[in-house]
Amino acid sequence: MPKFNAEVIIEGKKNARDPEGETIMRDLMMKHGYKMVSSVRSGKILKVIVEARDASEAEAICWKMVNELRIYNPVAHSCSIKIID
Repeated sequence: MPKFNAEVIIEGKKNARDPEGETIMRDLMMKHGYKMVSSVRSGKILKVIVEARDASEAEAICWKMVNELRIYNPVAHSCSIKIID
């Protein structure tokens, strides 16, 4: 069975506070002079190798995994999945 590379991308929702992103932003602007940067948001990327018949099955397996294992909180985060191959 073929293997597919998938990226599970978890980000804070648009209006949710992002303390990690705020800290990075503050450090960029104040300590290192990157005044041209206007926003930083943090997130997580999980790189997963999935055995499946095709890309759509690989994506479905990833969605099932993130939902069953509660890898993200749908109230506070958004999640997207990209099949790379």
